[in-house]
Amino acid sequence: VEAVGSSRLTLDIDDIVRSVRLLSKAQPLHAETGAVHAAGFYIPGKGIVMAREDVGRHNALDKLAGALAKAGIDGTLGAVVVTSRVSVEMVQKTAAIGAAFIIAVSAPTALAIRTAGDAGMTLVALVRGDDFDIFTHPERVASGVAKHVA
Repeated sequence: VEAVGSSRLTLDIDDIVRSVRLLSKAQPLHAETGAVHAAGFYIPGKGIVMAREDVGRHNALDKLAGALAKAGIDGTLGAVVVTSRVSVEMVQKTAAIGAAFIIAVSAPTALAIRTAGDAGMTLVALVRGDDFDIFTHPERVASGVAKHVA
């Protein structure tokens, strides 16, 4: 996995909570069916600048990666936000985008945590309202420490 540890991006607690809330609003297919995942790209001060949906969580992230590349959006400027659990492949795809953050509503696997840590990526998961866990590299989260640092 490509190291993203040199990224200077930091997010505050409000950014993390806001990113998940805004992604939820960018999911028309989920609103209609309740049966799809989403992957979005959050830039501080701009919100979710792009989101993609698919029945498969990996497909949603692949679609997002392609759309970001096509639009020429620099992955180091923001965070990948997903509505699913985080597997090692999700971490690898986020690193390929160049993002130093992956934020998820569900839990990460143990291998995803190790891989994110080794890549210098900040993995935030189990985002529920204003509560979440930071699994790796909490130094990128400003404005204090989250409710739980795993």
